[in-house]
Amino acid sequence: MKIAVVGCGAVGSYYGASLCQAGQEVHFLLRSDYDVVRQKGVTVHSVRGDFHVQPRCARAPEEIGVSDTVLIALKTTANDQFPKLLPTLVGRHTAVVTLQNGLGNTEQLARLFPPDQILGGLCFVCLNRVEPGVIHHMDYGLIVLGEFRRPAGPRTRALAELLQAAGVSCKTTDNLAQAQWEKLVWNIPFNGLGVAGTAGYEIFETQNPKLKIENRVGSCLPTDKLLADPRWEKLVRELMLEVIRIARALGHKIPDSVADDRIARTRTMGAYKASTLLDFERHQPLELESMFLEPLRQAQSARVLVPRLARLCKVLKQLDALR
Repeated sequence: MKIAVVGCGAVGSYYGASLCQAGQEVHFLLRSDYDVVRQKGVTVHSVRGDFHVQPRCARAPEEIGVSDTVLIALKTTANDQFPKLLPTLVGRHTAVVTLQNGLGNTEQLARLFPPDQILGGLCFVCLNRVEPGVIHHMDYGLIVLGEFRRPAGPRTRALAELLQAAGVSCKTTDNLAQAQWEKLVWNIPFNGLGVAGTAGYEIFETQNPKLKIENRVGSCLPTDKLLADPRWEKLVRELMLEVIRIARALGHKIPDSVADDRIARTRTMGAYKASTLLDFERHQPLELESMFLEPLRQAQSARVLVPRLARLCKVLKQLDALR
């Protein structure tokens, strides 16, 4: 299978390298890392065993051409580049798979390509890109794969089998929208509070509606610190339950017990910095729209009260502006 990887950070590089190691024809579309990856390849330091691969490298999509599968692992802040990067890669039978965080990504792709070609993959994995072409994989790796507004079909199941053969745990879902909300149960609190922690816990207790943040007084909070402090852990749980309430209002049957499960799993991760924390520390734009603001809009449309999420969005918007 000819596979194009668009967005070769931690997620794209890890899954693309896994498929390359399994013998697939994998093309990385690269920008700043092009020279390093072309010369040295991709090295993955993994809890499941280190490996090194030499994927095919391209600077422009025209160098790759039409592919069987396109894996999109761009930050959602770069989704405005879809019309420039993707059409050359997509033919009549190409599976267009977004591995991105949050909501709205499949809808953006469906405005460019036939909806029956659009898939989404939810990645439950702990990893970081530590330098160009070098990925540190700490834990997990599951992909939950589904189709845009359709049950999983033969193509989706075949792609899941391909990923399984490459050593990537993968299962399919007939309800991609629900799976997206299930992932947000983790993403919103741990990505959001990890960054909001720079403003201090008190910002969530103040009654000041203007919420002016003059200075960042602390550092980002990785998962272990959020769960070690009872105040932050309480906020984590409250946010999780708000996300679950939104999902239920939209017709997705997610039980409250999912919050306990996510917290228990997170305790095994150690001092893990979620992607939004790394973006903030690197002074890069935060994925506010897809991961926080769109869920808040859907809560408001469904008339679900989510005071913690609303406050978190205000904090993150102001911190992003300071960046």
